[in-house]
Amino acid sequence: MATRKLDRIKDTQALNIDMDGVLWRGRTFLPGVMEFFTALRQQSLPFILATNNSTATPQGVVERLAGSGVQVLPQEVLTSSLATASYLREQLEPGATLHVVGELALQDALRSAGFILTGESHHVDAVVVGFDRNISWEKLTKAALAIQFGALFVGTNPDKSFPIEEGQAPGNGAFITAIEVTTKVKPVIVGKPEPLLYQQAAERLQVPTEGILVVGDRLETDILGAQHARMASVLLLSGVTSADDAAASEIKAEWILEGLPALQLALEGA
Repeated sequence: MATRKLDRIKDTQALNIDMDGVLWRGRTFLPGVMEFFTALRQQSLPFILATNNSTATPQGVVERLAGSGVQVLPQEVLTSSLATASYLREQLEPGATLHVVGELALQDALRSAGFILTGESHHVDAVVVGFDRNISWEKLTKAALAIQFGALFVGTNPDKSFPIEEGQAPGNGAFITAIEVTTKVKPVIVGKPEPLLYQQAAERLQVPTEGILVVGDRLETDILGAQHARMASVLLLSGVTSADDAAASEIKAEWILEGLPALQLALEGA
């Protein structure tokens, strides 16, 4: 049965907040970040900062926000790497072996969850594919072979592109697609727009899904993911999505606002 979503932003009980395009764009913090988090603390509104970026770590996010005067706790940050490790703990036995394509943040999250990482293609329990700036034909081939030998295929996130200063570079979704085309095996996706990351965030928040407001700037990940998780969402126009994009898309958020200052006012009931 469908869950009733929020009728008004000011009725929000907790927030699931994206970062890139919401809190910052590139290396630049967006307007109103410090004031927004100050208001959340004053209203005792819990939140999770949730990101598809498998190269991010909670401590890295904490330190980055501290540079703008915002204090958050590591447990208030949920990355696709951590969500993937949590998902695999439910699927595999302790000490299971993994073949991993991905950077240090993903590797550390999986090791901390009790998994054994191996470079082998035979006799591994799962292949995990996250964003890897040192991707190679050899890495893709080993992953594809392990899946053909029967390993579970898991992707941290499906983002086809990765924004860099010059434009768009191939993202983790591009790597996953290459392996999927090769093996004809569809992966389990943990990150947005699939509901797993949202469900784990809700468990941390200990708030019913109908009380959670998802805050994001991407229709095809943040907002579609909120729909999959049966949560209300607000699209901020401070990131990649313009008002024209939002009007033309079939993916609709419950609310559209310019940025964090407007969201802060809405949460305060102004």
